[in-house]
Amino acid sequence: MVAPTRAHATGRDHQIQLLQGTQELFPALIAEMDAALSDIQFETYIFDCTGAGADVAEALMRAARRGVRVHLALDGVGTGRLPEPWRTRMVQAGVHVQVYSPLGPLGLLLPMRWRRLHRKLCVVDGCVLYCGGINVLDDFHDPNHGALTAPRFDFAVRAEGSLVQQASETMEQLWWRMRAVRDVRQRRLSLALADLRAASAARLAARRAESRARGMRAELVLRDNVRNRARIERAYLRAIARARHEVIIANAYFVPGGKLRRALVLAARRGVRVQLLLQGRYEYFMQYHAARPVYGTLLAAGVEIHEYAPSFLHAKVAVIDADSRRAWATVGSSNLDPLSLLLAREANVIVRDAPFAQDLRKRLRHAMAHEGRQLDPQRYAERPWRERALDRIAFGIMRAALWVTGNRY
Repeated sequence: MVAPTRAHATGRDHQIQLLQGTQELFPALIAEMDAALSDIQFETYIFDCTGAGADVAEALMRAARRGVRVHLALDGVGTGRLPEPWRTRMVQAGVHVQVYSPLGPLGLLLPMRWRRLHRKLCVVDGCVLYCGGINVLDDFHDPNHGALTAPRFDFAVRAEGSLVQQASETMEQLWWRMRAVRDVRQRRLSLALADLRAASAARLAARRAESRARGMRAELVLRDNVRNRARIERAYLRAIARARHEVIIANAYFVPGGKLRRALVLAARRGVRVQLLLQGRYEYFMQYHAARPVYGTLLAAGVEIHEYAPSFLHAKVAVIDADSRRAWATVGSSNLDPLSLLLAREANVIVRDAPFAQDLRKRLRHAMAHEGRQLDPQRYAERPWRERALDRIAFGIMRAALWVTGNRY
């Protein structure tokens, strides 16, 4: 594994460190939590206390016991209620836990429940931000598939600078909104109004932080269902349109919409080398099969598709023109699929810094060369009819689900 590097993304303002997998992220995160003095804000889609995940849980409890304010927000689908005895232990230690959008009796039958908290953010003492695609989930464990023989392939960043304040205030805003919803359900209206006022104040502070961050060489880009519906997708589209030499994207659940597909095809046709590192192992029916109908158009345009083989690919990263002054890279939680780009709350850090981009590029090219299988266009065209039928069924289900939500993709 390549050693992590620290790069100054915007001169004096930001420091961004690339971290690969839980083996690099968790020790850094736990050390930060053990040094926390006042405040830990934590959001994640999955919080699994198996293996190394338990170490993160213990660090949160240690911090809470010594008086640090610990806010832990979990998604109602990815995690739901923490299993016992972990939930009881956390509450007794003083960890404040909230579940984002619990499913309720009808579960995912309600389209409104498809809007999930998918971002992975942690801010410690308002000074340090961790952001990426890595859940609290041991790299050698999968809740559905059991023990893994090779680690999950994923990335995160550790960031310092003005984007940390934006992340903190965004998380604070969501926390108080969740509190307000809970209070309304419990008919505590006065508390709900107080929580909404706190959320409004956090929103105004986040806007001020965002305005200060514009023009800098590292930024936090959010996707939500209010003000930031298309920011992450637009960031990808702009970066791909400006590419001159190379585009490398590693994405776990890759079902790009028409705009992204056209951007990749046009880049390849104007001579840019476009390489995709995608999921090679079967994980879920929809994510595996719905992606494959879009491969044909990309392969025909000269896009290279590599499928990651040793374990599950969970990365959501990209690097463009790493060796130029226009180097661009992103690490975050957003897949390039409808759930991430149209429905979920997501967070990516964008870094415009050549050393950082070169580090990420080196890791991705190593994975493609040594741990991936390049998809042959002819072999793709000749895949068995049963496989093609499953691909079309999955793609059709996805399109029908989007029609139900009223979204066009």
